[in-house]
Amino acid sequence: MSTPATAPQQRPSSARDRLLETASQIFYAQGIHHVGVDRIIAEAGVTRATFYRHFPGKEDLVLAYVRHRDQQIRARVAELFTVSTDPRTLLITVMSGVGAEVCGPDFRGCPFINAAAEYPDPGQPVHQAVQAHRAWFRQTVRNLVTAAGCADADHATATLLLLRDGAMVGGDLDDSEAVRGHLERAVLAVLA
Repeated sequence: MSTPATAPQQRPSSARDRLLETASQIFYAQGIHHVGVDRIIAEAGVTRATFYRHFPGKEDLVLAYVRHRDQQIRARVAELFTVSTDPRTLLITVMSGVGAEVCGPDFRGCPFINAAAEYPDPGQPVHQAVQAHRAWFRQTVRNLVTAAGCADADHATATLLLLRDGAMVGGDLDDSEAVRGHLERAVLAVLA
């Protein structure tokens, strides 16, 4: 398996955006390794040369996909911090967002868990990008748990992350509304 090249800083490009959006939809719905570059090129409506101008190889596109999803989630969480400053409210809102996501249309599990399953090598850049996202999310939850005054912040943080991961898997495999309800009750129990 090749290692993605370090791509130079990209200028905004509608073709690059289309490639990334198309790849994001297909990778999430059908898996990463299952989808070839030719399909992404065709569905994005770009030429092969345009693809390779923006992404030296498929692994570079996969890495951009994972990083793009990370940026989207960080932006949503940052937006929550503009609405409330109460750490308990923020934790409940973040976890409720997970519950809403698992009940969303075409939910196929956590894109990060899915990517990690396809890139299990810890030295692989895609796996490292997944780990960077998880480290950020873990620290965000840890900061909120601490600010909320939970007695055992380490345990509460670990429990909330396990709840999140379980909801992401259960929401794909089980009754998503039931998963959402159990998640909300469990989060309140951890914060009690």
